[in-house]
Amino acid sequence: MSPANLPRLLDDHQRQRLAMLADVDLDLVLDEYRSARARAALGRAEVLLTCWGAPPVDAEAVAAAPGLAAIVHGAGSVKSLVTQAAWDHGVRVSSAVAANAVPVAEYTVAMVVLAGKRAFPIQAAYRADARRQDWAARFPGLGNYGTTVGIVGASHVGRRVLDMLAAYDLNVLLADPTLTAAQAADLGARLVDLDQLAASSDVVSIHAPDVPATYHMFDARRLALMPDGATLVNTARGRLVDTDALTAEAVSGRLSAVLDVTDPEPLPADSPLFGLPNVVLTPHIAGSLGNEVHRMGALAVDEVERFARGEDFAHAVDRARLDLLA
Repeated sequence: MSPANLPRLLDDHQRQRLAMLADVDLDLVLDEYRSARARAALGRAEVLLTCWGAPPVDAEAVAAAPGLAAIVHGAGSVKSLVTQAAWDHGVRVSSAVAANAVPVAEYTVAMVVLAGKRAFPIQAAYRADARRQDWAARFPGLGNYGTTVGIVGASHVGRRVLDMLAAYDLNVLLADPTLTAAQAADLGARLVDLDQLAASSDVVSIHAPDVPATYHMFDARRLALMPDGATLVNTARGRLVDTDALTAEAVSGRLSAVLDVTDPEPLPADSPLFGLPNVVLTPHIAGSLGNEVHRMGALAVDEVERFARGEDFAHAVDRARLDLLA
């Protein structure tokens, strides 16, 4: 990983745990596999504990690490980290994506609730004119009781969002082509196709992976299906939404949006989205930041402990499902 990321990932308690579990030099933090120092470390490595800034474990790295048995990734996606050479070597892989899903889901649910309360446009209107007003009359549909929330994708984040939304009086829809209606019901949602979800939801929240099939899944046609006054929440990847089409809908005032990710990222400084009262833009902060990164570190050390005991990983990456993962 990048050396600066080790203290972000592991607090003192987790560093002590790791030192008890493994023969590890916590001063040896590699961001390359080519130097003599790196190759010497690889030559005796059974497990790589990785995080942001880790170089790909390619054929040359695998050749230098004949005893490599596992990669424990203290972050989310492993697609750019674990190459075909590592999979072919039989390396077991674990990811902290489940830990990273926690703050993303928390952010999402907070934004879903605030969107239902029309908190952001009301805040802008109140700032402009701080008189006592009938906000419910000015913003028809205000409130969360009995409203419909559509979840796109039963990913780690999507499933956690569904679980958290169970505490609210909402009608929850789910679009995910990999699930059956019964499986969706077990998650607390009614399975529908994506067009029906878009047309029926007061708030749509995207939790699908960034793969070719999902590029611009919310294009001009699908955005047009959304009801007047609906809100689109995107904490997944910016490429899943056609930015120009969404900008047109938001500028018109027909749709609102909460965007933690955009395409491009960041948006050009002159993007109209920055100044609209019906749009909330945040700079990719929904995922783990600050002390939340320590949750991923704790999960990673737990996985090292399972490896040391000869157990299966609790958060193993299934190679067969890579195309469905972020």
